[in-house]
Amino acid sequence: MFTSHLGTALDAGNVRKMFKRICTEAGTGDGWTPRELRTTFVSLMSHHGVAIEEIARLAGHASTRTTEIVYRRELRPVITTGAQIMDQLFTAT
Repeated sequence: MFTSHLGTALDAGNVRKMFKRICTEAGTGDGWTPRELRTTFVSLMSHHGVAIEEIARLAGHASTRTTEIVYRRELRPVITTGAQIMDQLFTAT
């Protein structure tokens, strides 16, 4: 369905190469991979309180198990106590 600029079918290598070029042109560097889009999506959904069942459905997972196992570090609540205290220390006048 989609082809490279030469008219050949896109394979994983073509997609990675195009993605790298887009990231470089956007000024974000060439160290990004398409997979990171999925991780970012899951992380943002989780951060905004979307239920894990809905995240799994939107990510195309058959169950929440993949979402929980693969993306677990993004789904865990972040410990913010230390950061909050440091913010208070450095913003105190």
